[in-house]
Amino acid sequence: MTVPIAYYLVLSAILFSIGVGAFLVKRNIITIFMSIELMLNAVNLAFVAFSHQRHEVSGQLFVFFVMVVAAAEAAVGLAIIIAIFRARNTLNVDQVDLMKL
Repeated sequence: MTVPIAYYLVLSAILFSIGVGAFLVKRNIITIFMSIELMLNAVNLAFVAFSHQRHEVSGQLFVFFVMVVAAAEAAVGLAIIIAIFRARNTLNVDQVDLMKL
């Protein structure tokens, strides 16, 4: 008994929608950062579902590269967030609108 691909795609769409909604509504940099990661993982779920359905490895390889880029983005992004917090003492996007420290 296998799970239909439509279930995976619906779950992926729900996760992506939650990520977009949080990205547009929230004002905290950490929450926005987590929303972007949620959207990346939703797309990864769709890639893996299509790859499994077609019995190909190329989609899973693409997911691996997306995960590597997301890990690098997380490391650099968190470093930038820490630097902003140390300089401004806030993580609110409305208060961190200037690039000058």
